[in-house]
Amino acid sequence: MHATTRAGSARRRLPAIGASVALAAGMLVTLGAPAAHAAAGATLPFTSVEAESATTTGTRIGPDYTQGTLASEASGRQAVRLSTGQRVEFTVPRAANAVNVSYSVPDGQSGTLNVYVNGTKLSKTLAVTSKYSYVDTGWIAGARTHHFFDNTRLLLGQNVQPGDKVAVEAANVQVTVDVADFEQVAAAATQPAGSVSVTSKGADPSGQGDSTQAFRDAISAAQGGVVWIPPGDYRLTSSLNGVQNVTLQGAGSWYSVVHASRFIDQSSSSGNVRIKDFAVIGEVTERVDSSPDNFVNGSLGPNSSVSGMWLQHLKVGLWLIGNNDNLAVENSRILDTTADGLNLNGTAKGVKVRNNFLRNQGDDSLAMWSLYGPDTNSSFENNTISQPNLANGIAIYGGTDITVKDNLISDTNALGSGIAISNQKFLDPFSPLAGTITVDGNTLVRAGAMNPNWNHPMGALRVDSYDSAINATVRVTNTTITDSPYSAFEFVSGGGYGYSVKGVTVDGATVKNTGTVVVQAEAQGAATLRNVTATGVGAAGIYNCPYPANSGSFALTDGGGNSGWNTTWSDCSTWPKPGQGNPDPDPGRNLAKGRPATATGSQDVYTPGNAVDGNASTYWESTNNAFPQSLTIDLGSNQAVRRLVLKLPPSSAWGARTQTITVQGSTDGSSYSTVVGSQGYRFDPATGNTATVSLPSNTNLRWLRLTVSANTGWPAGQFSEVEAYLTP
Repeated sequence: MHATTRAGSARRRLPAIGASVALAAGMLVTLGAPAAHAAAGATLPFTSVEAESATTTGTRIGPDYTQGTLASEASGRQAVRLSTGQRVEFTVPRAANAVNVSYSVPDGQSGTLNVYVNGTKLSKTLAVTSKYSYVDTGWIAGARTHHFFDNTRLLLGQNVQPGDKVAVEAANVQVTVDVADFEQVAAAATQPAGSVSVTSKGADPSGQGDSTQAFRDAISAAQGGVVWIPPGDYRLTSSLNGVQNVTLQGAGSWYSVVHASRFIDQSSSSGNVRIKDFAVIGEVTERVDSSPDNFVNGSLGPNSSVSGMWLQHLKVGLWLIGNNDNLAVENSRILDTTADGLNLNGTAKGVKVRNNFLRNQGDDSLAMWSLYGPDTNSSFENNTISQPNLANGIAIYGGTDITVKDNLISDTNALGSGIAISNQKFLDPFSPLAGTITVDGNTLVRAGAMNPNWNHPMGALRVDSYDSAINATVRVTNTTITDSPYSAFEFVSGGGYGYSVKGVTVDGATVKNTGTVVVQAEAQGAATLRNVTATGVGAAGIYNCPYPANSGSFALTDGGGNSGWNTTWSDCSTWPKPGQGNPDPDPGRNLAKGRPATATGSQDVYTPGNAVDGNASTYWESTNNAFPQSLTIDLGSNQAVRRLVLKLPPSSAWGARTQTITVQGSTDGSSYSTVVGSQGYRFDPATGNTATVSLPSNTNLRWLRLTVSANTGWPAGQFSEVEAYLTP
């Protein structure tokens, strides 16, 4: 999906899935690639540590895969929430002198994180803000408020070693910490001989003055040479154009920082542009698709390169149109964009995007969109992509002879797969997939998502004849798919027209712990799969149900060497559902709902589970004429319960009655103490047939036991619902 237009299909009508999803999301330490194949992902100058794996006084949230929740957008679908004064302490994994933290704060709030090194508080702090988060894109079908996380960085001013402790502490605002990146930043580079410094043309390294004209003058003076951007902060108030036959070079992305929401905006260039080793940090807080709020908007011209850059708080990193032949984009970081990280928007030839790190994109992290002319002979290779929160990790929309190779993609969210190979056109003229599409050596972790427009899931790797049949040769080889919340491979005609998907081969794949199926086939067409091994399959090996109905079958050819997924989902009227999980807790929730319940006795069909099923019309009734009788509920963990709401069925057929009840609690399930002594509680249909029990402020229990010793309406204990709340 794209930064100039975003389409969601309203044409498709498929059975709804009602299950919310929350699956265990273990830390990704190392994932080995298939034998004799290069490792996936970029070679990065930092090592990341997940907050949920660190020591903390805060509260771990997640895992959760439900669109719109904070944990669902976190790396690993888990994070740590810190109230003021709480901290998370990381064990440093490598020699480092800098840290970058991915975090979220509540909407409308800002503050700081205090930083400690081996217990000593630094004078420097990490600024945190919601300014660049909580993005709304109401024109995108299926979108909800998203883009909850942001990144903040700090040079520590000292070196730390493996095993040292670095802690961050919420100073004055609630902060949810996701992950910390530890890096050994090299010293600032020095000015190249013969270069033209922007400060010599009047640029202000304090960031107070407007340096736009100084940058323009330096570029004009340095034609064929180097424009030097010394350490400092430089503010640009409008974009640069006419950039060609020049190198723009900084002292390093931690030292030379340009503050601009639009850096280069030009429709053409003669090329030979080199952009390297500085940061461009914008002020883009919303997504406005008519505004070119990008690091590069348009063309750098042929034989250009971008390397060693830090791009943040922009709409798009690079939105590339026109002639960008043989462009290389490499060794860079693209963070916190409200739309794509990079988009080859047609006519690109020989472009290589390699060894980059992308996190927290508001659309596709990397995309090729063959509008106005096909992208050809271009590739995305060895990139690491984390947390695109409204589309795909990598998307190929049309194009000829495209390669997607050795990428590591994790934690895709709504409306997206890890990798999408698609004929979705969005606009015309569009060039569909052609030639050979090579998808090789990629690793996808927790990839795939529920599509709210389709009301069914998208696979970790999707081949999609959305607007036209796929007639290209699509070769998917040496793939690793781990912990997909839904399916591993999906073949679909997402526009609802039933176009065919043909010419697909999947050869060599390791699939572990899919939530539903290994193959989700919904289009007419055919694919050959060989050497695909699967373990931990959630529902069945294959879902093969074409849409629209009777549009044609999908032929799956077993090429040999397959194992672990030979079963087929039998009922095309329903969708396989992954397991229910643990969503981000609501502090106002009923703690007892759906929890295990037992009793000293039950009468007929009136079993203990009826008292915690959320339905006030069903009820538990104890063995008759055998007081006292007890109902016990396991809340799952120790809870500071403050209030119980006890219910009987609201029907007027139930006469008013008083039950004498004792409330007890336990933290170990064996030793119980009295929380509220025996007393009578009145249940009257005229007032809702409910009774409220207030618990002492020091109550802490996991097992809640209600013992009924008398009932004026019936010789048994009776409850239709027992509700437990943290609030008084």
